[in-house]
Amino acid sequence: MSSKSAAAILQRQFKDLTDPRKGIPSFHIELDDDNIFLWNIGIMVLNKESIYHGGYFKGQMRFPSDFPFSPPTFRFTPAIYHPNVYRDGRLCISILHQGGDPTSDEPDSETWTPAQTVESVLISIISLLEDPNVSSPANIDASVEFRKNKEEYKKRVKKEVERSKQDIPADFVMPDSEHSAYANAHNKNKDIIEEPVDEDFWYESDEEEESFDEESLMDDMEDYEEEDEEEEDEDVDMGAK
Repeated sequence: MSSKSAAAILQRQFKDLTDPRKGIPSFHIELDDDNIFLWNIGIMVLNKESIYHGGYFKGQMRFPSDFPFSPPTFRFTPAIYHPNVYRDGRLCISILHQGGDPTSDEPDSETWTPAQTVESVLISIISLLEDPNVSSPANIDASVEFRKNKEEYKKRVKKEVERSKQDIPADFVMPDSEHSAYANAHNKNKDIIEEPVDEDFWYESDEEEESFDEESLMDDMEDYEEEDEEEEDEDVDMGAK
């Protein structure tokens, strides 16, 4: 598999996640210096009951050249105080661990497979913020405080929430719910977006969901490579003319 195939898959997922009609309001995503293999991501928790609500947690996701057969990595920048975040900001989460490792006690159903997407990773990160895995901590101190002194843990998180607000981009409007997040994006792009919101978009039926087929994925990647080759041939022909 070539890096061009990985880039094509990432381009498609980036387009979907940044489309205000499709993207998840909890994430603000931009490429780092137009590099499709390096994404800068702002993570927001829209649940008003959460201690993380109102925060803007910056992170960076780096993708390998053989994506999606190998998982990306994620690092909070700066690091946050959390049982599953190392002191340098690296995130420890099962979905970003390569599956099939006989030395790991993680079930394959929870680890990375080519069926996973950037969206599924980001949703898992939001879930992990609220529900840490204290049985396999990356930050021992945070894990102990979470289990034995929850109130102090919450106070520290709330301080980080306030600090994180300094990282909100100057031209970005923070959503306070999924509805307002769509409205902000829609108004900002009203000149190019004319389709109404599909109220059933967020709730796809089981019949509409496609099962993962690794052979189909390989066929798709071959199509990407063939398209790249055709485009290169066209460029050569145009140059000859």
